[in-house]
Amino acid sequence: MVIGFFMILVDTTIVSVANPAIKAALDPDTANLDNVVWVTSSYLLAYAVPLLITGRLGDRFGPKNIYLIGLAVFTLASLGCGLSTSLTMLVVFRAVQGLGAALLTPQTMAVITRTFPPNKRGAAMGLWGATSGVALLVGPLAGGLLVDGFGWEWIFFVNLPVGVVGFVLAWILVPKLETHHHRFDVLGVFLSAIALFLIVFGLQEGEKFDWAPWVWAMIGAGVVVLGLFLWQQAKTRSEPLVPMELFRDRNFSIANIGIATVGFTVTAMSLPQMFFIQLARGLTPTESALLLIPMAVAAGVLSPFAGRLLDRVDPRALLVPGLLLVAASLTLYALLMNLDTPIWVFLIPSLIMGIGNAGMWGPLATTATRNLPLQQAGAGAGIYNTTRTIGSVLGSAAIAAFMQSRLEANLPGAGESGGEFTTGQMPDFIAEPFSHAMAQSLILPIVAILIGLVAVLFLRRPEGLRKK
Repeated sequence: MVIGFFMILVDTTIVSVANPAIKAALDPDTANLDNVVWVTSSYLLAYAVPLLITGRLGDRFGPKNIYLIGLAVFTLASLGCGLSTSLTMLVVFRAVQGLGAALLTPQTMAVITRTFPPNKRGAAMGLWGATSGVALLVGPLAGGLLVDGFGWEWIFFVNLPVGVVGFVLAWILVPKLETHHHRFDVLGVFLSAIALFLIVFGLQEGEKFDWAPWVWAMIGAGVVVLGLFLWQQAKTRSEPLVPMELFRDRNFSIANIGIATVGFTVTAMSLPQMFFIQLARGLTPTESALLLIPMAVAAGVLSPFAGRLLDRVDPRALLVPGLLLVAASLTLYALLMNLDTPIWVFLIPSLIMGIGNAGMWGPLATTATRNLPLQQAGAGAGIYNTTRTIGSVLGSAAIAAFMQSRLEANLPGAGESGGEFTTGQMPDFIAEPFSHAMAQSLILPIVAILIGLVAVLFLRRPEGLRKK
């Protein structure tokens, strides 16, 4: 099950490294960064919208069956991405990839929740969290090597053998679990999809259209529809898309707030970092990916230990220092993002980020799922992953607007000049203000992760933690 989850995470990190190359190949005529960001945003939007119902589909038809369907869709869409000849075509196939990821992801958490008892779930979720650490290493490194050696298309073609192997192994080894009958809230799916699209599209395109009144009207309409969706969910008596009773568990509610800020932060931080390293400092995709090795190794090695420790301690003992370390590493990145910092120094915040990640992913997932009733495992996993992905979607959209505003502030006329932000190292007179803009852009993910830190302070110590 983790193989498919691993492939989804690798695909996200691979694309972040390849964004400058994709822009140079498919969108070379403008300096506006909004267009290429849709390669990530379309994937995340198509990923977020169906998650609520795909978790429930796993409960109804079996997590193994839905997992296999999702893995097949994701793998075939990867082929379409690699064969894309325009940015529009790539964005469409990335959206199909997102749909496959939405079918697949909740099933991994649901199987863990339904297989392991609460007092032993931390170690299993620790492995689930370690997967993200390994993906953080494999994704950027593989992305850098593939982009430099073969071209950006191969970051998608590489999914084909992994998807086939993962499908065969899951078909043979993953057991079929008991199914539960559920109705499906079609109106809820429609309202949530409309709300998310209006909000994200408005945020994504706002800077491009100079925040015209219709942009604010679109965002406002999205907020209204979102409120209508929540009201409809509260009034629905027969199987709402979001079972509100799950939020009576304080730890489930707070863990969802926490993972939203984590999703926002992780998505928002990568774009300014990669554009700075590759364009302002002139590193290749492979070289820029090597700077992430300490982060990935630390997260991958420490996450299983954090998971086992979580079965014995209050989750705040791991989450508070973990989120603090992530905020500290981003602050250090921002301070170091200039033309004078030796490149090796960026390994230091990378290591701090990795240690923080180990105390973040697994502990949040374990805390969210520890008290879920088994018949609601899919619904709970769907809500949790939806919250995480909504955070990622908003992070992707917001960072695009914020980066463009910082570029305009530091390089007036940057949005219309065309061509400077595509490939190769910039001349110093442009690179210096460009670096300032990218460093200032990190303020956004720093604020987001600090909001998550405040939220987790209100968690409760779960009952029944093991003493030994």
